[in-house]
Amino acid sequence: MNVHNRPPLEILLANPRGFCAGVERAIQIVERALEKYGAPVYVRHEIVHNRFVVEGLEKRGAVFVEELDEVPSGAVVVFSAHGVPKWVPQDAERREQFYLDATCPLVSKVHVEAERHFRDGLHIIMIGHAGHPEVIGTMGQLPEGAITLIETAAQAESVVVPDENRIAFITQTTLSVDDTSEIVDTLKRRFPSLSSPRKEDICYATTNRQSAVKQIAENCDMLLVVGATNSSNSKRLVEVAERAGCQRSLLVQRAAELDWDSIGTPGRIGVTAGASAPEVLVQEVLDAFRERFAVQVTEVDGVSEDVIFKIPRVLRD
Repeated sequence: MNVHNRPPLEILLANPRGFCAGVERAIQIVERALEKYGAPVYVRHEIVHNRFVVEGLEKRGAVFVEELDEVPSGAVVVFSAHGVPKWVPQDAERREQFYLDATCPLVSKVHVEAERHFRDGLHIIMIGHAGHPEVIGTMGQLPEGAITLIETAAQAESVVVPDENRIAFITQTTLSVDDTSEIVDTLKRRFPSLSSPRKEDICYATTNRQSAVKQIAENCDMLLVVGATNSSNSKRLVEVAERAGCQRSLLVQRAAELDWDSIGTPGRIGVTAGASAPEVLVQEVLDAFRERFAVQVTEVDGVSEDVIFKIPRVLRD
């Protein structure tokens, strides 16, 4: 298309977007392990939910596996940022594997909360998505039956607990802030003695990215979330955008997935990225639009994030 014939397009770029401190730490753990111990370094499950990141680490010598029976005795294995059940490190020790735990510290905080409630004799309700690795890891910190999982306000309305006066709740860290608030309100109405987290379990990055999307959504003809289809926080951003007034909200993994016929000629679009999507993929999407539109990019001011999580001491040398 001739540069002078390109339709004008304003792109509102949400801030903050993309990598959070937990994701950066997890990727850094794999990279440092490869530098220190050499390839291969095995990783149980995707280190973070992004194929671009995973494939980049594979090229450097990381080998991704589903379970530890695929990892040789004596090998180095990294546990993903989502956290693992307690039996996983125990299994690694039994198999004489050297493991590094890349669990996000904010997920580990939820694990500690769950154990504290259990020690206090409370039954725990977890708000989260069934089958998500983080939920599996958190529920796996305690004996079976100690935690009841719910996903919706309707389930909060009907959930049955052993003792209504001795319960607590915890949440997955990547949920919709608004959805979770509705579920918590329902639980608090039903169970006045419900014990809450000392600090909200939904992580700062999830909250900040959802707030940034709310800030721009109603002013956009379309909003694109760069992220993986199995990324909980990325999928929540699409839902948040729709509820905030942008009905044409889509999740895309790469620029190659963009359907230009359905995109048409919007006047203004919003772009953000889930917490496990690298900035290079955002720029790839912007470049794809620049090939077809006369693009003006507006960076929208948002919360400044300065959180840094240290990597394990053994890798700091």
